[in-house]
Amino acid sequence: MCVLGMVMIVEGLPYFAFPDKMKRLVQMIIGIDDTQLRRFGFVLMLTGLALVYIAGKQN
Repeated sequence: MCVLGMVMIVEGLPYFAFPDKMKRLVQMIIGIDDTQLRRFGFVLMLTGLALVYIAGKQN
C-alpha cells in the first residue's frame, strides 16, 4: 500500500507543478502511433521490473 501511495505522489507531481506543460504533453501523445506507445510502455515495464528485481536481490 505504501508503494502505491508513493507512485501516486510521483505521478501526480507533474500535473500539480506544471499543468500547462502536461496538457501539451498529452496532446503530443495523442499524435503518437499506438505501436510506438506500446513499445514505450513495454520498455518502461521491463525497466521497472529490473529495478524491483535488483532492489530485491540487495535485501
